[in-house]
Amino acid sequence: MKLTFCGAAKTVTGSNYLLEEGDTKILVDCGLNQGPSYCEDLNFEPFKYDPKEIKAVFVTHAHLDHIGRLPSLVKAGFDGTIYSTPPTKDFAELLLLDSEHLLRQESDKRHQPPLYDASDILKVMAHWQKRKYHEKVQIGPFEVETYDAGHILGSASVVVRWSGKEMVFSGDLGNTPAPYIHPTEYVPGAQFALVESAYGDRLHEGVDERKAALRSAIVDTIKKGGVLMVPAFAMERTQDLLYAMNDLVESGDIPRVPVFVDSPLAIKLTAVYQKYASNPDYFNGEAVGLMRQGDAIFDFPGLHMTLTKEQSKEINDVPGPKVVIAGAGMMNGGRILHHAIRYLPDEKSTLLVVGYQAKGSLGQRLVAGESVVKIFGEEVNVRAKILNISGFSAHADQNGLVLWVRQIGPSLQKLFVCQGEEESEKALAAKIKEELNVEAATPSLGDETVL
Repeated sequence: MKLTFCGAAKTVTGSNYLLEEGDTKILVDCGLNQGPSYCEDLNFEPFKYDPKEIKAVFVTHAHLDHIGRLPSLVKAGFDGTIYSTPPTKDFAELLLLDSEHLLRQESDKRHQPPLYDASDILKVMAHWQKRKYHEKVQIGPFEVETYDAGHILGSASVVVRWSGKEMVFSGDLGNTPAPYIHPTEYVPGAQFALVESAYGDRLHEGVDERKAALRSAIVDTIKKGGVLMVPAFAMERTQDLLYAMNDLVESGDIPRVPVFVDSPLAIKLTAVYQKYASNPDYFNGEAVGLMRQGDAIFDFPGLHMTLTKEQSKEINDVPGPKVVIAGAGMMNGGRILHHAIRYLPDEKSTLLVVGYQAKGSLGQRLVAGESVVKIFGEEVNVRAKILNISGFSAHADQNGLVLWVRQIGPSLQKLFVCQGEEESEKALAAKIKEELNVEAATPSLGDETVL
């Protein structure tokens, strides 16, 4: 089998891997390149293969850096089948439709035709089939099975078998134990593996530490009468925060103050979580038990969902203390920017960063300590307190990634480290060599290898 690294090699985003055996070609993921402009330029380049020749795409999960180029693939002639878990398909439709207008704006800036439109997204959904974990799919010589990656609801690792051989693609691995989904399923016995490395060079706080840090940030900001701003990804990070805050509010560990989820997409995605509520295939035993007892695990007194622009503007009229959770998670767009302009100059307020921040993003620059930033062309003085809690990340840290590789066992012959910044990939490869005595390659974009 030939494996080609068509994306997410020495970079976090753009996951896209081509597998060829005989005349059969399949893909694992087809993601959008996100981050600095040099990365986004790749979205406008032709695919490194003929989409008409692809028989199937297996999607690990619904984040845009894993699904965002599927409409372009269909537009370019792909007529095969897309496979994923049921929640992933439901999430993907909402995420793709939400991102379409943003991509159109990016195309307008470049004076280029849009990558795709809503009609292409509808065609993607027509090609998409749902499969439960461990429900095997045969495509020519390839047998494909998914395992629970423990990253977000419905996320999967993809196992590909052919000619007595086996390769596992980690997808994005979860920060186990996650608060309400199942832990990462390990995949022993593979000869080949590709592991992500978004946090390959660092460690997270523990579950208890991250909850305590969240409580401390809320209580501290409330005491000062300020505003706690939380830039959060609409999927999983927002729900993780709501789940944690639900427990803090109901246990009396934090005072009740207005909490606003100021993200139409996050509100719609939370409805998908509710669709799968009490389903033990996707939620862990604790969460299922709570929901069956009538606990709305993503809702609590004082929570307000601000769907419309008018409702969002009305948040300004609510005096502090208050909490505002808004997208985008890396502060590269979305309603969080309006709150940042208003409250970053306020020394009583706090910006709490709880997710991955790509190099060059506004969130990353604030965490790095920039005292003046530009938002919508306006210079904004940063007097608010800036906090960063990595423990809320939905990604495994270095220890978790090494453990995932360790669990494959002595069968492992070749390992590829991808889906991370170059320094993160190198750090993880070195750690794996040190602890497991396994050589790990860090491929470049376009590299090919025969397995």
